[in-house]
Amino acid sequence: MKTLFSLISGVLFGAGLTVGGMTEPARVRGFLDLFGDWDPTLAFVMGGALIVMAIAWRIVPGMARPIFEDDFHVPTKNELTPKLIGGAVLFGVGWGIAGLCPGPGFAALAIEPAGAAIFVVSMLVGMALLRLTEGRT
Repeated sequence: MKTLFSLISGVLFGAGLTVGGMTEPARVRGFLDLFGDWDPTLAFVMGGALIVMAIAWRIVPGMARPIFEDDFHVPTKNELTPKLIGGAVLFGVGWGIAGLCPGPGFAALAIEPAGAAIFVVSMLVGMALLRLTEGRT
């Protein structure tokens, strides 16, 4: 049941990204073009996500446990480390250059496989290199 719910959630998330135009790299780059032909679509998608998460954060404390897990997996760390800041900067620069981040990248595989595949393969290679350099499997 957990796997089925995860699959349905992923498909719903991907469909939302597609409907919102977030699988189109030009739309993301248009959002970042503040002094040119600015496209506010991404701001509305992010605003919608914030509303959903605000509701979730209000509901979670009243729940004894998640529906498909034994415990909630809520982050406990809140310090800003150089590694975290560097990762955020690298993510932002990559997002600005490619116009895709992981979620839309995978969703774009269904729409424009050739272009998205280059991004997804590059992303997976980068993740593998990080694990190799950190000594994790």
